[in-house]
Amino acid sequence: MDKRTALFEKHKSLGAKMVPFAGFEMPVQYSGVTEEHFAVREKVGMFDVSHMGQFLIEGENAEALLQFVTSNDVSALEVGKAQYSCLPNGNGGIVDDLIIYKMGDEKFFLVVNASNIDKDWEHISKYNEKFGAKMTNQSDEISLIAVQGPKAADTLQKLTSVKLDEIPYYNFAIGEVAGVQDVMISNTGYTGSGGFEIYFKNEAAEKLWDELAKAGEEFGIMPCGLASRDTLRLEKGFCLYGNDIDDTTSPLEAGLGWITKLDKDFVDRDFLAKQKEEGVSRKLAGFEMQEKAIPRQGYEVVDADGNVIGKVTSGTMSPMKKIGIGLAYLDKPHFKTGSEIFIRIRNKDVAAKVVKVPFV
Repeated sequence: MDKRTALFEKHKSLGAKMVPFAGFEMPVQYSGVTEEHFAVREKVGMFDVSHMGQFLIEGENAEALLQFVTSNDVSALEVGKAQYSCLPNGNGGIVDDLIIYKMGDEKFFLVVNASNIDKDWEHISKYNEKFGAKMTNQSDEISLIAVQGPKAADTLQKLTSVKLDEIPYYNFAIGEVAGVQDVMISNTGYTGSGGFEIYFKNEAAEKLWDELAKAGEEFGIMPCGLASRDTLRLEKGFCLYGNDIDDTTSPLEAGLGWITKLDKDFVDRDFLAKQKEEGVSRKLAGFEMQEKAIPRQGYEVVDADGNVIGKVTSGTMSPMKKIGIGLAYLDKPHFKTGSEIFIRIRNKDVAAKVVKVPFV
């Protein structure tokens, strides 16, 4: 039986098409993917992302634990700041990607992918035997709404006295929103169009959803589903766990060297240092179709002679560019920008070109 977020009934009443996703019944779309996509790019959209997992890690060894299990440098965080990172799995792959929020000197809040909640919890717990930090799984108690797009700040600002323009990217504040206390307001998001993610107790979910919908009405706010969330993140070249990164892909192969700090001791450090020194044999790269075609996850990538040189991990028709775009792991040297590649679509090899991400 799939779980439901606190906003399930709200989605049904809005006519959302519900689908099973990561163990939850989630809205895939409301009015239509393209419409929702452009609402976020040009105005403002709101997403229920309450399926995501949340862990609290506290105590004098909380930072030391996180410094060891994640790839990024947790010691660089100050209270009020957030950090994108990943959990290396001990075999050169990735358990999950996540965001770490520093709430206090000995208090950290982790946001992980819905499909990996149990896996991540077990993974971190295994290493915590040595560190003894206090771990609390808050995933079932916390709801999360993402308000995204150029008018997101104007929408949210109507409901809070917290000065949103004083929260830089990847920073957060805690305050009151629409009369609800202790809301965490984070300048983060997965759309590349700016905006905020707000975390709060489940009880306040419907109230905050309705207040946001009202506040954003003048800007043309729309409820948005998983499908537009996917096209939005793909246009920006953001990795999705389970597609573009997983237990078989290293952070360096995935282009996540920027969150892999080799000047500290952490799980897989030596493996990754060696991989960096030797260079990767395959890499995640963006590509654009040169003919009218839509690439899909799992399609083979071949060279001009038909030799398989990689596999598509994410693909879609870009609503902004009106062409097929995608991410693929490509063997060396084919991942170089400008390389001519071919996507095998139903036995036909369709021309594509490796490009720098973001696509838009």
